[in-house]
Amino acid sequence: MESAAGAAMRKASSQASLADPDDFDLTRLLNHKPRINVERQRSFDDRSLSELSLTGGGGSRGGWVYSGGGTGAESYESMYSPGGGLRSYCGTPASSTRLSFEPHPLVGEAWDALRRSLVSFRGQPLGTIAAVDHSAGEVLNYDQVFVRDFVPSALAFLMNGEPEVVRNFLLKTLLLQGWEKRIDRFKLGEGAMPASFKVLKDPKRGVDKLVADFGESAIGRVAPVDSGFWWIIILRAYTKSTGDASLAETPMCQKGIRLIMNQCLAEGFDTFPTLLCADGCCMIDRRMGVYGYPIEIQALFYMALRCALLMLRPDAEGNKEVMERIVTRLGALSYHVRGYFWLDFQQLNDIYRFKTEEYSHTAVNKFNVNPESIPDWLFDFMPTRGGYFVGNVSPARMDFRWFALGNCVAILASLATPDQASAIMDLVEERWEELVGEMPVKICYPAIEGHEWQTVTGCDPKNTRWSYHNGGSWPVLLWLLTAACIKTGRLKIARRAIELAEARLARDGWPEYYDGKLGRYIGKQARKLQTWSIAGYLVAKMMLEDPSHLGMISLEDDKPMKPVLRRSASWTG
Repeated sequence: MESAAGAAMRKASSQASLADPDDFDLTRLLNHKPRINVERQRSFDDRSLSELSLTGGGGSRGGWVYSGGGTGAESYESMYSPGGGLRSYCGTPASSTRLSFEPHPLVGEAWDALRRSLVSFRGQPLGTIAAVDHSAGEVLNYDQVFVRDFVPSALAFLMNGEPEVVRNFLLKTLLLQGWEKRIDRFKLGEGAMPASFKVLKDPKRGVDKLVADFGESAIGRVAPVDSGFWWIIILRAYTKSTGDASLAETPMCQKGIRLIMNQCLAEGFDTFPTLLCADGCCMIDRRMGVYGYPIEIQALFYMALRCALLMLRPDAEGNKEVMERIVTRLGALSYHVRGYFWLDFQQLNDIYRFKTEEYSHTAVNKFNVNPESIPDWLFDFMPTRGGYFVGNVSPARMDFRWFALGNCVAILASLATPDQASAIMDLVEERWEELVGEMPVKICYPAIEGHEWQTVTGCDPKNTRWSYHNGGSWPVLLWLLTAACIKTGRLKIARRAIELAEARLARDGWPEYYDGKLGRYIGKQARKLQTWSIAGYLVAKMMLEDPSHLGMISLEDDKPMKPVLRRSASWTG
């Protein structure tokens, strides 16, 4: 690429460095040290959305004013936090020595491994690569910073009082969002965030440059729908952890949030509030039959909507309209997912008795799901106590598989009602062997095999039965399970899962995933020293030792909102 072609520097398909003019403002922000609220005072978004009202201007926090009281994450701190300090108390290099318990010996090893995976850009830590050969100090072919993979690493550094790398990551990915993104001759939406990026040395200019992938290099050439959602969630976690809202309130971050929201809330031919997606657009990034309306995306979408609503400033140009659309969508989305994705013993029995071909507004079987499509395994799997959100709901199709990430995020985002959240944890307890086994946590259940595997995966040799995305066990999901356990008060489940992981993870070399019905075998193509396996364990361990950390990744239950100024007609509650 010719260095003089300034516009070409912004193309996602190019291997262009970040243009210097675009770095000026971000460089100042990168050099700015965030102010840390050591006392961890309750931030503005601890309260329910029902306690906030939107005003035309003025008020605290640029237009959002408080009304009424609430508990929020304050309850976690008062109940669990030993000292109320910012840093983790789980024996990390930055932890306090005030606690009497001895940290698990794996903790120090895990922190050393995590720090070895850090990658720098122009002298500043920018993120963690997916895997690194610690013995030789050489990077494997998995040397990119993946947005979704960085999430547990970001949380680990935030919990340990080291927000700088998270701040740098947020700012640089925000700059990448501004690049022109093309796949062949098609231009992606402005709000799209990269799936990953890598740092390369430019021998001609003698400087580092970033190379981003927006899906044009991914398997199947699918854009990552979840990247933008995770970016918003990390930004909110950073704000909560540090007590520093100045980053989220910068015009650049406000624009970045707005672009993501505009892309997701764009009007089309949809008759559902859920987000329509292609196969392979999230953690399951290969063909696995999750096209349509996968629960993982819907839960992340809901959480990102709520986080965005809490961070957008009503007085910023273009924000108020976006915020109104978010409020409208939240009500419709929660109603849809809680009602149509939920499955328990009673609902299964109702579906089993469904009539089909109902053509009216009073139809009970609104999606025309044929009872004969209920898989045989489900009747024995469903306990009388427990339930979960199914994998997908669309016309004449219901994917009855269990997906761990979507259900755990639904709990953390309070998309699941308290009763539903409790039922999900009941299911995990009742079906421990199937959903956790000997290595937490099963990414989905059950595996597909035989002719179904051929047609659904296209004979994918990596997603064979009980392997990889097809029923494999992923240690990174341990942090999500632990967070869901803490929020629902089921700490015994979290402790049991962490103990299982500690028995093997380091001994096996921190694999990416495990195979088999019980997760007994290291995955046949699993990379060792996988960064998010390491970070997932650390985050789970730190949250269990100091549950007040949950506040940065959990949203309290959103009670029915009071009528909001000039929006009562658009809100259905």
